[in-house]
Amino acid sequence: MIGSALNTYFYALVALLVIVDPPGTAAVFAAMTPYDTAAERASQARRACMIAFVVLATFGVAGEALLTSLGIGLPAMRISGGILLFFTAADMVTGRHATRSTDKEQQAAVSTEEDIAIFPLGIPLIAGPGGMTTMVVLHSHAGGDPWRIAAVEAAVATTIIVTLGCLLVARPIAKLLGDTGSSVAGRVLGVLLAALAVQIALDGIHQAFGLPQLAGVR
Repeated sequence: MIGSALNTYFYALVALLVIVDPPGTAAVFAAMTPYDTAAERASQARRACMIAFVVLATFGVAGEALLTSLGIGLPAMRISGGILLFFTAADMVTGRHATRSTDKEQQAAVSTEEDIAIFPLGIPLIAGPGGMTTMVVLHSHAGGDPWRIAAVEAAVATTIIVTLGCLLVARPIAKLLGDTGSSVAGRVLGVLLAALAVQIALDGIHQAFGLPQLAGVR
């Protein structure tokens, strides 16, 4: 029983770490918060991780039943999540912060900037459609075994802790790159994030319409 739970834990942990990608999420987070203070970034990181944990844990327990009751399929979640993530990526690539170059403009940007803890950091960067879908699948594989279900939830908690650690050290690492390096990295990451968003949407389209297998579809 314990051995089965441990196997489930490590399997779920690897799957969730691959899906959530804490280092990649931290890099995007640093690029999205160039003018936030350390306290603001820490606060956003903690709240985003808490929100993501609640969403993923709850979705694992009740996600499949909830989607079924609402008549929503998993492909629809992937398509909508991909579209929302693409808008964030487009904002990074176009350099929204780059036009606020003076100190006064940067301070105005900080004071008027929307809180990203819920969207897009908590959802869908950390708790995205891939993570939600993975939680439904993992709970399904647990087969109602309380020990294995607990192992899955423990894997979620571990993943969120790792993610929080990466988010908290993201900006100091970004400082090593300097303003120019961070600007370039932010745009490159925006392009990669846009590609990921499109891939997520394509996965959903593939599942919804049964199209031929596409590269990168899992």
